[in-house]
Amino acid sequence: MTAETTKDSGPVAAGVGSAPVPVPARGAVRASERALAPDLARGLMLLFIVLSNTAFHLWAARHGPSGWQPVDGGWLDRAVQFSMITTLDLRVYPLFAFLFGYGMTQLFLRQKSSGTAERDAERDAERDAVKLLRRRSVLLIVLGLLHSTLLMAGDIVGFYGLLSLALGRLFLRRGDRALMWWIWIGTTVMAVSAAQPIVTVLLQGDLGAVGDAGVEPGADAYAAGEANWLTAAGTRVTTGLFVTFAAAPASLIGGAYVIFLLGFWAARRRILEEPGQHLKLLRRTAVIGISVGWLGGLPAALAHIGAITVPDDAQSDSGILYTIREVTGNAAGFGYVAAVALFAHWWTRRPARRGARAVEAVSAVGKRSLSCYLTHSLVFAPLLAAWGLGLGEHLTSATMALVAVGVWLITVAGAYALERAGRRGPVEALLRRLMYRASS
Repeated sequence: MTAETTKDSGPVAAGVGSAPVPVPARGAVRASERALAPDLARGLMLLFIVLSNTAFHLWAARHGPSGWQPVDGGWLDRAVQFSMITTLDLRVYPLFAFLFGYGMTQLFLRQKSSGTAERDAERDAERDAVKLLRRRSVLLIVLGLLHSTLLMAGDIVGFYGLLSLALGRLFLRRGDRALMWWIWIGTTVMAVSAAQPIVTVLLQGDLGAVGDAGVEPGADAYAAGEANWLTAAGTRVTTGLFVTFAAAPASLIGGAYVIFLLGFWAARRRILEEPGQHLKLLRRTAVIGISVGWLGGLPAALAHIGAITVPDDAQSDSGILYTIREVTGNAAGFGYVAAVALFAHWWTRRPARRGARAVEAVSAVGKRSLSCYLTHSLVFAPLLAAWGLGLGEHLTSATMALVAVGVWLITVAGAYALERAGRRGPVEALLRRLMYRASS
């Protein structure tokens, strides 16, 4: 999640008339190199993720045709469900994928810059950077599977670890032209895949012509309602293996890798580090992306609260409303990133910065996003699951959202304390140690 790099090093030593002597990989990103927008976006992303995951912990609730959001509760719960479907569900993970690809490219470019201007040394630096990222990807896959087995089946670390393993090898060293070709190819594949169910519905004149509301509710894959931890772990590991080794490759075939590659493309242009150089692009992306994303989630949200009548099959995970939400969710993810970048540009240009401590604290979460992400599960799982204290049985959508915000604020306080002490997050420190021990 974070863009951690390697040990500090000086320039490559080269004698007159001799081949350049390689030096150790360069160090972690220095404080002077950090930009506000990427860290702030990651910090806010974790708030969105913890809110989006709340439905899975309400294991005693009655779920709707989609199997995710509950359908019971009072008017405040319905308002929370409506907001989740419109603004967060299927809108946070594109944001995560973009930032993951962006951070991965940042690491690669910093590692590559540790070489000299000579062609052979630069090629060696690129090769070393790819190897380093490959080790990082494998470690993330292992960490993700441990996370899903022990605590939360819906882990995304292993999912993106596998994607980064494949896409890093295939695209990091490719030129912009090749990158853009594959972005357009993936976009076309995604558009065709999304068009198929829409065309079917239009031809048959029935919103329920696509989808199946009778399948097992998706929330069951989390096994939060299982009272026996070992039984729940069996379900979680099955879900984790499926998400990592089936869903991730399927997303590559389906063109979803485009979001990742757009992160590559944006990082090469330092769009988040230098938002002032890209204001026109960022403004358009924010306005269009968020508008399209929220409008795309609106039909499903209205159907969920009963404001419009839609067949259950159309609301299911394979239904037409889900397809619309998923496609437009990508636009919302880009819009959120752009909005944060615009805020960062505005913030850093202010003469007087009231609220600076809050911005610094959220950014501190972004710098330690992997540690904070795993902390969510360390708190949620034993507190809410039936095999733990079982409090998820007694919460509703609204009260669960309050708990989620509270857990996120705990990570904000912890990350800010580490920031003031000049320390990395514990998981980032461990990951970095394992990465570079293997390279020594």
